[in-house]
Amino acid sequence: MSEVILEAKNITRSYFEGRIRTDVLKGVNLAIRQDELTAIIGKSGSGKSTLLHILGTLDTPTSGEILFKGDDLCRLSGNKKAQFRNQNLGFVYQFHHLLGDFTALENVMMPLLIGNMDIKKAKATACEYLEKVGLSHRIDYRPSEMSGGERQRVAIARALAGHPDIVLADEPTGNLDAKNAQAVFSLFTELAKNEHLAVVMVTHDNSLAKMCDKIYTMKDGVIDEN
Repeated sequence: MSEVILEAKNITRSYFEGRIRTDVLKGVNLAIRQDELTAIIGKSGSGKSTLLHILGTLDTPTSGEILFKGDDLCRLSGNKKAQFRNQNLGFVYQFHHLLGDFTALENVMMPLLIGNMDIKKAKATACEYLEKVGLSHRIDYRPSEMSGGERQRVAIARALAGHPDIVLADEPTGNLDAKNAQAVFSLFTELAKNEHLAVVMVTHDNSLAKMCDKIYTMKDGVIDEN
């Protein structure tokens, strides 16, 4: 069995508005393994996206630990968290979040350049990953010139190009029709396996979740392992 790379231990998350307290996560435990695809499913409002944001250090738990290779990410400073995200994580969202004024190539290069990669190497790496997602003929296209499926494939190339340890995907096919969703998901999972990545995917699509190695079901801020 592959090693645990990311672990949530007794994670809680509460939000306060005046005297009103809302408990979104109520003691969540889960383990993410390298080379595995993990799905988190559940109804809207069950806490799935909140958990994903905490796993990605975009939000801070009220209590509990997030361990990456044994180190507690919650103890890192804001700058260290940003550095961790750039070096170790890739993100894919329901909406591609591509920069509209930039080409596909420039969008994939951007996080590499932010991570201080040499521009020549960043361009070569971006070209390599756009080819892997079948878009070498679209490198000079802007998002408005591409289909929804193509835009999401650019987003996948961007997430994988930095060779992250973990990819966090929030409804990565939720904005696509069934045919495109299946094609993008198949490409995504194939590339993740080839790159030996851990993938954590929040999805409403149970048919896609069933193709993952492990499924966690969230309900009212708690989690069950299927």
